[in-house]
Amino acid sequence: MTLPASALPVEAPHAFLGVAHSLTGKLWRDRLDARGAAKALAITQRYQLPEMLARVLAGREVEIDAVEDFLDPTIRKLMPDPFTVTQMEAAAKRIADAAMCSEKVAIFGDYDVDGATSAALLAWHLRHCGLDPLIHIPDRIFEGYGPNTEAVRALAGKGATLLVTVDCGTTSLEPLSEARKLGMSVVVIDHHQCGDELPEVDALVNPNRPDDLSGLGHLAAVGLVLVTLVALNRELRARGFWKSEMPEPDLLGMLHHVALGTVADVAPLIGLNRAFVAKGLIAMRRRDHVGHTALMDVARLNGPPEAWHLGFMLGPRINAGGRIGRADLGVRLLLEGDISEAARIAAELDRLNTERRVIEQAAEAQAEAEALAALGLEDKGAVIVTASEGWHPGIVGLVASRLKDKFSRPTFAIALEPGGLGTGSGRSIGGVDLGKAVRQAVHDGLLIKGGGHAMAAGVTLRKERLAEFRAYMENALAADVAQSRHVNEIFVDGAVSARGVTTELAATLNRAGPFGSGNPEPVLALPSHQLVYADEIGQAHLRLRFKSGDGAIVNGVAFRSIGQKLGNALTAHRGQVLHVAGSLAVDRWQGTERVQLRVLDVAVPDQGPAMIR
Repeated sequence: MTLPASALPVEAPHAFLGVAHSLTGKLWRDRLDARGAAKALAITQRYQLPEMLARVLAGREVEIDAVEDFLDPTIRKLMPDPFTVTQMEAAAKRIADAAMCSEKVAIFGDYDVDGATSAALLAWHLRHCGLDPLIHIPDRIFEGYGPNTEAVRALAGKGATLLVTVDCGTTSLEPLSEARKLGMSVVVIDHHQCGDELPEVDALVNPNRPDDLSGLGHLAAVGLVLVTLVALNRELRARGFWKSEMPEPDLLGMLHHVALGTVADVAPLIGLNRAFVAKGLIAMRRRDHVGHTALMDVARLNGPPEAWHLGFMLGPRINAGGRIGRADLGVRLLLEGDISEAARIAAELDRLNTERRVIEQAAEAQAEAEALAALGLEDKGAVIVTASEGWHPGIVGLVASRLKDKFSRPTFAIALEPGGLGTGSGRSIGGVDLGKAVRQAVHDGLLIKGGGHAMAAGVTLRKERLAEFRAYMENALAADVAQSRHVNEIFVDGAVSARGVTTELAATLNRAGPFGSGNPEPVLALPSHQLVYADEIGQAHLRLRFKSGDGAIVNGVAFRSIGQKLGNALTAHRGQVLHVAGSLAVDRWQGTERVQLRVLDVAVPDQGPAMIR
């Protein structure tokens, strides 16, 4: 008889395979405690699922009765009534008025992927309604984030009577006040954290505003735009707007945009977001959208797209336009209907992305040297703040992200202009709210402006206040950083041997996807496998092969590991037996598929046979 999971005691998970201190200093934890293991067993028995898949589901806290819905997330089941979002009804009515009266609508978006996909999705719908909207994506360097007064005046001068901001606008008090003075109605569709004061607009649709109880704060802006369009379709349907010559648009046919923006913005893949991405990936595999197909082709994407392709291959190319090129290139690609023109824009984005990588690598090397000097041999300090003249403002967020990953600390990278003004980006680690600290620094007069959310923030400050800012952040975040860095863990979903690493196992585990923020990729351990091959490939990667005791071989790769703790450990232990932790990926090349392990960590086994918990 199987005891219900709730009847079992909760206990701290044991060190998986006995690894309390890996070669990179990590503790390996079994993702399942006794209660979780009991739930996994119950899932296996009720649904006749493979044990490893059941363990993955239990490790993501999927309730036993919710397994079928988790394995097939549907938008129909997860889509809430849009009007549960504060001021959604007012937004739908005002945009519907514009459609009914053929008004000139201006869309103001952000320069990142979420902003580009949001603007493209809204523009596509308005065009379907017979409108010809203006689209403005601000220049990252000359205009900065969000609406600005000069751009608002230009849009009003072109006849816009309704301004809709997407992925921005919540904190843009003065520019949106100017829009109202110029006679424009304003609808804000945004998901960023709110300041103490909200803009005076016709509708502020933001599930993260203090008076919103919708529970949709995890949506990316593009997902929120889709929910808004569901409300708009309903409103136009009630007004009898849709005719045989102008049928109601199929919103589910545009999930390509929603999936790309959601993954690229690192929105948690839970609930409705997970359904958006799962169904959006299916849409992308059909290759029926000109812009997305051109983007996949120029990224040389082999095989059907997966969630990580969106974050690491497609998203960066859309972003490249906003970082170092023309900010509107991404939106233009996503709205382009001509195959040859889409191919031309995609090629330009690919070129800009290559240029971006070169600029980023040079700045990263300089920033890393500065960080190492600041931390010293004793590795002291809670926060890294790097700054330099000559850095391109479009790549500082990427540099901050790289250093955050390498040093496991919140990091700011700031580009200094000749006039002494610095604009930069910060990236945080789990458990450390960067946006809150930045907003407090603005409140205290240290920053000219700044904002963001827990994991990322933007700042503008004077060069002479850099040291003061560094000290301020150190003081504000030291306790949280110490707590976060105290436990350096990898959670392992289960163990398998090289012979069991197959494309069938990868496909089985992928049923629990798409994986990303909020729904982490399964981590598997290979106990006591010999590292028989390790050699450098590409830029800072290692290609690997591991052999089990029965002679089976599994291929592996350790991305960006050269010169890091992981790469050093692997190259120092060639030919030796190791415990290996990593995630499965299917490598497609010239029509063939083979599975490989993306290696995350390795450990030296204790003496004696390895025990799989």
